[in-house]
Amino acid sequence: MNELTLPLAVGAVFGLGVYALIRALMPAKRSAVAQVARIDAMRARGAAYESAHRARQDGGGRLGSLRAHIGARVSEFYLQQGWEQRSLRADLAVLDRSWENFLATKMLLAVSGLFFGPFLFAVVWTLGFGSSPVVPVWLALLCAALFFVLPDLEVRRDAAEKRRDLRRVIGAYLDLVSMSLAGGRGLPEALMTAAEVSDGWATQRIRNALSDARITGISQWQALGQLGEELGVEELKDLSASLALVADDGAKVRESLASRAETMRHRELAEIEGNAGEKSQSMLVAQLLLCAGFLVFLIFPAAMRVFQV
Repeated sequence: MNELTLPLAVGAVFGLGVYALIRALMPAKRSAVAQVARIDAMRARGAAYESAHRARQDGGGRLGSLRAHIGARVSEFYLQQGWEQRSLRADLAVLDRSWENFLATKMLLAVSGLFFGPFLFAVVWTLGFGSSPVVPVWLALLCAALFFVLPDLEVRRDAAEKRRDLRRVIGAYLDLVSMSLAGGRGLPEALMTAAEVSDGWATQRIRNALSDARITGISQWQALGQLGEELGVEELKDLSASLALVADDGAKVRESLASRAETMRHRELAEIEGNAGEKSQSMLVAQLLLCAGFLVFLIFPAAMRVFQV
């Protein structure tokens, strides 16, 4: 009887987990709060982004439609629970990735981890290192949790690199705007002219935000602030606030932009020097370890002779 209790308990826990997963992905009745939040999210992203996103999803065939369905269900579940994940959404916005596709990837990887854990246990059990039936359950849960978190780490790493590139572009962009203002252009024209100099992804995001400002009827510095809020870039939000204060005075605008660009350059140089210092320290530690290993290699034969005597 005791021999059957443990496998039954393991099967019950595994079945409960599968039921909870299926239940979470099943269509449910949308609440009023979730519906309003979904409409606001669609409005914030814009109709153009939604149509392009839907076209990318539909182009993947059956697998793409399944992934889109899973992503929509998980996103709706996040809305019902009130999990906004603003920092993660900002990272995805920097990388120009879809929130729904990201959630679908996380869920599919977690499900893969559920099957990878027992498979890993089967390999270990074949080698004769374990025989408890509880181990595959823990391995499945551990692998599922690990696979679920891995996309977050990748997105945060890639977003941090792209934000550094965006800050460098913003510094050069402010210099261009200041020079355009010195040439006699107005602030709206100078902002758009400076954004049209390059076709990089950063200037394209700025140019699209300024173009959308003309359509929606808001000021261009407000559009820059909204872009900074979407991407999680504090420099754009500070720029929007400073331009809103001195937008009517061209001389103050030039002074503010020039000082802000200089501050960003000094900050970037400080970060580069700090990174170079960290790398030099790492190289020094590696050289010390190499020397220590070489000394051990030289001293070991003599020490063995002494101890044998």
